[in-house]
Amino acid sequence: MSHTYYRDTWAEIDLSAIAHNVSSVKELYREKGVQVMAVVKANGYGHGAVEVAKTALQSGATYLAVALLDEAVVLREAGIEAPILVLGRIRPEDVHVAARLNVMVTVFQMEWIQRALSFLSEGERVQIHIKFDTGMGRVGLRTKEEVAPLLQLLSEHKQFELVGIYTHFATADELDDTYVNEQHERFKKMLEWAEELGIYVPLIHSGNSAASMRFPDKMFTLVRLGISMYGLTPSPEITDELPIKLKPAFALKSRLVQVKELPPGESISYGATYTTKNHEWIGTIPIGYADGWLRYHSTAGGEVLVNGERVPFVGRICMDQCMVKLSKKVETGTIVTLIGQDGNDKITMDEVAARLGTINYEIPCVIGPRVPRVYVK
Repeated sequence: MSHTYYRDTWAEIDLSAIAHNVSSVKELYREKGVQVMAVVKANGYGHGAVEVAKTALQSGATYLAVALLDEAVVLREAGIEAPILVLGRIRPEDVHVAARLNVMVTVFQMEWIQRALSFLSEGERVQIHIKFDTGMGRVGLRTKEEVAPLLQLLSEHKQFELVGIYTHFATADELDDTYVNEQHERFKKMLEWAEELGIYVPLIHSGNSAASMRFPDKMFTLVRLGISMYGLTPSPEITDELPIKLKPAFALKSRLVQVKELPPGESISYGATYTTKNHEWIGTIPIGYADGWLRYHSTAGGEVLVNGERVPFVGRICMDQCMVKLSKKVETGTIVTLIGQDGNDKITMDEVAARLGTINYEIPCVIGPRVPRVYVK
């Protein structure tokens, strides 16, 4: 009998949910002809980049985006031929890799172009997206004095093909859209700078998940679908504004590996921080902080679902295991749901994020590679 993994903890990825989310956003823009770029950086936000990319492309996405050239290489090695954009800076000396793999790169520095030229042969060509910083304060060109000479330099060298210009909204996931409007106006002005030089590109994009669903009138030829492709809202406060019902794709599950009854006065886990007050049923789950299930889950009042019932963590979470207090004896091997639905109750990614004082983006990203991803449709 063959096995793809041997442990009793796994992440369950619902590819039909990914397909639903992509096709729903694609449908929003059907009449306008706006294309969808599926963002699969960080191993598909912890869901699995290759599997998510394939599903997204089958469901209406035409482009892919990653943060690193390394991530683009993984997709190409998996046989994915769709256009890929690297959103982050690549080293100039690696530009020949992008050219060989037909991967689009992001550029926002004159010196990068000058250095990259020395690493491209006469016959090599790489496609470029220019990044404008309209208010994120991260990477990107900000002034006309930066933009004009860079665009001019690109046009002088046939090794570079300018195919895209983009920016990124900082507050599209907040109800107050004042800053979004400011950034949008800045972006339009910067696009005019390119037009003044006679430069036109087929791919112009500013919309992340939140912007693409909240501000369709501000979108151009492409939208970048990131967090919402995975069925997660960009922020809880805009949930009611979203035009589609997203389907979460990620569930985290395990099994009880031991259940024991302890008498009063017994301590649980490192530091003996929890002591039983009565006869208590304690279950051990084989997941810990080495898997990205952080110790703070126990001190922050975290719970899991066992047979549809919420039960609390007790004691400190260990590197590979953690313990919960059960209401009654439960069979060893019973499924534990850390994220997802069990019976009539569910623990959402937003709930887990709130417990840790963070955002839902972070949760699947920190669930490490020791946790196998199992794909269902």
